[in-house]
Amino acid sequence: CGSSVSHSRGTYLNTAAVTSRVGVARLLQAAFGCTTFSLVAHRGGFSAAYGTFCMSVWCFCFAVTLFIITCEVTHLHSCLSISWGNFTAAFAMLATLMSVTAAVIYPLYVQFGCTSSGCEVRDFRIAASVFAGLLFFAYAAEVFLSRAKPGQVSSYMATASGLLKIVQAFVACIIFGALVNGSQYQRHAATQWCVAVYSFCFAVTVVVVALSITGRTSTLRCPLERFVVIYTFVAVLMYTSAAVIWPVFFFDRKYGSPHRPHQCSRASCPWDSQMVVAVFTCVNLVLYIADLVYSQRVRFVSHP
Repeated sequence: CGSSVSHSRGTYLNTAAVTSRVGVARLLQAAFGCTTFSLVAHRGGFSAAYGTFCMSVWCFCFAVTLFIITCEVTHLHSCLSISWGNFTAAFAMLATLMSVTAAVIYPLYVQFGCTSSGCEVRDFRIAASVFAGLLFFAYAAEVFLSRAKPGQVSSYMATASGLLKIVQAFVACIIFGALVNGSQYQRHAATQWCVAVYSFCFAVTVVVVALSITGRTSTLRCPLERFVVIYTFVAVLMYTSAAVIWPVFFFDRKYGSPHRPHQCSRASCPWDSQMVVAVFTCVNLVLYIADLVYSQRVRFVSHP
């Protein structure tokens, strides 16, 4: 983005940004995303927190995808002080997780029956559900196409370790949602330690992603590869302790209940939130173990 003028035979617009396989995937993302939230907003309908979440996901992903396409076509990304390769890889993985969540939640909570006025609303909801699924596949395709190949020097966020960081942060958000939904984690000091584990690992993961996207990995006292390995090893130990402590203090007969209490309502039950935390703690433990294996072989460039 310099101010000088040069006579070049190159073009101002990068047509390869929309004709390459990744470019086509992004065009499909924009088309499917726009179609999905348009169908829902027009006649599909949405309500309550789940509906707002789904609409927020589709609008957010569409806006960022449109921004990425514009920057790629106009070369505007060269004016931004971020690592563009890390940013696009991280967003593609995040959008994949968010879109698959919305694609599952929306058809589960909307009604597909016909009303006295006809079946038009049902048809709109079915169409919206189909396009929500297609949107997920479009984002998953970009992740598959842009991921780092074995032995390839690539952006950190495009590697298996970098993509796993996004998944770990996303799973941690699910854990936090269950924690605040009446999980009663304050009852024991040991379960408060588990919350500290989730918070610490989430914070450090976000910092690693942020430093990679902003291209500020040089601010670390040691190379990113070494820092990631050390941190991931610590995270595996901490999550292992949480994966043992949390079930003991909530599902052992001495402290809690191994079975769902009969007096719990179907809509709201602390036992359900405790089970969600236990399950996703094990999920994140597996993700951190896989990350530890992959992060020892990572090779990346700070400014692709």
